[in-house]
Amino acid sequence: MGVSGLRTPGLAALAILATAPWQANAQCRLCDKPVTVRSEAAADGDIQLQIESSINFDRLILFGTGEGSAVLRPDGSKAANGTIGDIGPRAMVGTAKVHGSPGRVVRIDLPRQIDLYSLSGGRLRFDEVISDLPALPRLDSAGNLSFRFGGRVRISGDADGAYRGDLPITVEYQ
Repeated sequence: MGVSGLRTPGLAALAILATAPWQANAQCRLCDKPVTVRSEAAADGDIQLQIESSINFDRLILFGTGEGSAVLRPDGSKAANGTIGDIGPRAMVGTAKVHGSPGRVVRIDLPRQIDLYSLSGGRLRFDEVISDLPALPRLDSAGNLSFRFGGRVRISGDADGAYRGDLPITVEYQ
């Protein structure tokens, strides 16, 4: 019964906006009148989602083959079960920031599960996606809301390799 390493270096999050496309915050350096302040969300409902960090399980230490799971919670705590002996010390939860009209209530949808794939064709399931969002998320007086998210990765059999996947997040005003 050997020990093998399973790496999941970056469960990338894909931001999907449910309203009008966001405007770039860059300015033209050749314009006559440069703008030096950040534009606020327009009253027509523009909303932005920015992924600040992706979920990363770092390395999972496997003891043989079989079934196991690793969990990263939004508070940063972690747990391993089954054939997964431990989660690497650099594992981190995903963080995101929403910007829009101050004080507005928003709905943020995270999928319940997605599949992760390795370059060699392996597949893992990432499920039980959870966040630290309140029951009724609301943008603060500056129009911002930050949240963290995590979940569980499940393995079965010999799952050695690096796995990646996209986690679609939908944000819209209530």
